[in-house]
Amino acid sequence: MRIDLAFAERYAEQWAADWNSHDLERILAHCTEDVVFASPRIRVLTGEEVNEVRGREALRAYWAQGLERLPDLHFTVEDVRVSVDTLVINYRNERGQAVSEVLTFRDGLVCRGLGAYGPEI
Repeated sequence: MRIDLAFAERYAEQWAADWNSHDLERILAHCTEDVVFASPRIRVLTGEEVNEVRGREALRAYWAQGLERLPDLHFTVEDVRVSVDTLVINYRNERGQAVSEVLTFRDGLVCRGLGAYGPEI
């Protein structure tokens, strides 16, 4: 799937709305069954020595923990970047922290994601 800026901007708007709804099914609907997601927050949240989760069900369990622990979670998109089959959403979380979400697509769905964090404010 080739990504263009118009698609990326529409996707980022929907992505933020889905996260801000706290509706896990809406969030997961964008992912393939075999999605892989990597983030330094995984080990912080789960207490396990892992940096990625594999598969939609594992991602469901991880994100469910995050939504439960962060009832005020809220994302504000600042800008979006594109590559061939990948987009980057630069946003601020509920604490004002700068975060980038790097999402690679296959057949219209996210097959790989990466969360990258800036300093806490």
